[in-house]
Order: sequence, then structure tokens, then C-alpha cells
Amino acid sequence: MAESGKSTPTVIKKYANRRLYHTGTSTYVTLEDLAAMVQAGEDFVVFDAKSGEDITRSVLTQIIFEQENKAGAENLLPVAFLRQLIRFYGDSMRAMVPSFLEYSMDNLAREQDGLREKMSQTFGPTAFQHAMEEQVRANMSFFSDAMRMFTPFGAGGQPAPGDKPAEAPTPAAPAPKGELDDIKRQMAEMQSRLEALAKK
Repeated sequence: MAESGKSTPTVIKKYANRRLYHTGTSTYVTLEDLAAMVQAGEDFVVFDAKSGEDITRSVLTQIIFEQENKAGAENLLPVAFLRQLIRFYGDSMRAMVPSFLEYSMDNLAREQDGLREKMSQTFGPTAFQHAMEEQVRANMSFFSDAMRMFTPFGAGGQPAPGDKPAEAPTPAAPAPKGELDDIKRQMAEMQSRLEALAKK
């Protein structure tokens, strides 16, 4: 996210040779450099130098891929979560996923900031690191459970390999598909389940 004092994001241009050019510093940068910019809170957009197409999303995805494949690094994305995420492509619930993910990650970031301040004041950086790792694991577990709740079964109505079967949802009053009432009912069910998961 852009910092409050910054009005426009930095422009990065990607050339055909895959090199990334930072227009603010007039230097070539790497995916590692862009990852450091994200971690420092510096906002940027990436354009294809030839077509002018905004390719920020694909470059950010590349950064995540690189981080997940670093030797010796602790992965952030559990396999079960990745499977659930892939299942949403082409699913009728797909339109709801971006908002849910953004809301969840915003909440996670707020929790981390509060925890960082408390732990640094009380126990110092070492204890903070350990507590942060535990907090991230707990949040990602909740995150994966919530995603599994939306699609408890894989293709064909059977549990997907490696996934625990979810509890059957409470039957609700039937409503015609595609109707506004049906959508409201589904949203209410999801909200109540998320609240129940958050209390665990």
C-alpha cells in the first residue's frame, strides 16, 4: 500500500529481456528489490515497456513465487490453502474471494502491528520474532479453515486429497437460484461461520 505522504506510485518498466527499470532512480532492479520496496511500504506499478500494459499483478505474483521457493525459507502459503484458492478459479463464488482475502489480510496486518509493538516493548526482538511466527501460523490456519468452509468438497462432491472433510452446513430455507434472497442467505451463513471460527 502507498504511504500516506505519497501521491503517486513509482513506475517500473519491464522490458522484453525481462529486465525491470525503476523510473524514479533510473536504474535496473530485481524482483528482490521490488520485494524490499513492498516490505518498506513503497507502492509501485509495473508496465510492459513495449505495450504499456499494466502487469503489476503478474509481477507481484512472481515475487510471491520467488519468496516461496527460497532455499531454507519458511513458507507462508500452506498447501491446503493453495488448493482451495485454485478451486475458486471458475467457481460461482469467485467474485467474493478478492474482497474476503483483502479484508482478512488487512486484519492480519493490524494484529501484527499491535503484537509487534507489545512484544518489542516487553521482551525484545527475539521474543517478538517467535510470537510473530506463532501469530502468522494461527492466522493462516484460520484463513485456510475459512476458505475450506466456502468449498468443503472438490470436484464431484468428494473431499479433495489431503483435505479434512468440513462439517455439513445447516440447511436453510430454499430460495430460487440467482435471486437476491438466496445471495443474502448465503452471505449471512458465511458471516456466522466466520464469526464462529474467529471465536475458536
